[in-house]
Amino acid sequence: MFCTECGEKLTLMYATGEGLVPYCKNCGEFRFPQYATAVSMVVTNRQRDKILLAKHVGQEDYILFAGYVKKGETAEKAVSREFKEETKLNTVKFKYMSSRYHEPRNVLMLNFLLMAEDGEPDIDRNEIAEVKWFTPEEALAAVKKDSTAEFFLKNALGELKKFA
Repeated sequence: MFCTECGEKLTLMYATGEGLVPYCKNCGEFRFPQYATAVSMVVTNRQRDKILLAKHVGQEDYILFAGYVKKGETAEKAVSREFKEETKLNTVKFKYMSSRYHEPRNVLMLNFLLMAEDGEPDIDRNEIAEVKWFTPEEALAAVKKDSTAEFFLKNALGELKKFA
C-alpha cells in the first residue's frame, strides 16, 4: 500500500484504539484503507421461487446483479437504480442482508435481497450476455463455488420465504 497523498510506501503502525493501521512516515499521518462501495442483489420474483442471475459478456459464470454506489448516493438508492439500469425492471421491495469485502476489486459489497416486478428483463447486450431465472437450488449450483456471489446467495436463501 502507498500513501494517497505523497506516494510513499506505507508501514503498519499501532494507533491507539485502532490497532495496526497503515502509516505514512513522510506525511506523518495514518492512512486508513480506501475502497469503493457497491451493492449486490439476490433478485427474486414475487412468488419467491425463482432467482434471477446474469452472465456478463466475456464471462463464463453466472453472477448476482451488482453495481457501484455513486458519490453522494445511498446504498438503498443504488439498489433500485442499478437493477433498473441493468434490466429495465422496477424493484417491488428490497431488504439489506449483509456485507463482505471483495478483494479482487477492492470493494465493500453491500448485499440486498430484492423482489422484482413481473416481466421479462430487457438487458444491454453490450454488458450482459444472458439473464436467466433459476430455482434457488439451481441458482446455487450455477454461481461459482467459494465466491462472493455464493456467499451472498446462501445467506439470502434462508430469508427468502420470510420476504413477503
